[in-house]
Amino acid sequence: MELTATTPVTTTPVTNTPVTATATPARRAAVRDADGMAVAAFILGLVGLLVLNVFLGPIAIALASVALWRGTARRGRAFLGLGLGIADLLVLVAFMQFDSTMSWNF
Repeated sequence: MELTATTPVTTTPVTNTPVTATATPARRAAVRDADGMAVAAFILGLVGLLVLNVFLGPIAIALASVALWRGTARRGRAFLGLGLGIADLLVLVAFMQFDSTMSWNF
């Protein structure tokens, strides 16, 4: 006995020929890359709250934006990465105002 997954079959309206609804390998790779970008944006935004927020914040914002633009399946994680990237920059600005310097430390 062999178990196989089946794909939904539809017919084209003009020729009435069956067409399987599968994604192309390039499309699957693009979505997988976008999912990876969403996760990376989340992790970099989270780490950026503690260290190197001047670098990690903009990178997290850029990765999250590209992931959302490419249509990631992990939209929540991409939005969290975007929010954390913005929070990184806000924390940097707040500590710069508090210390009256261009950087901050503990």
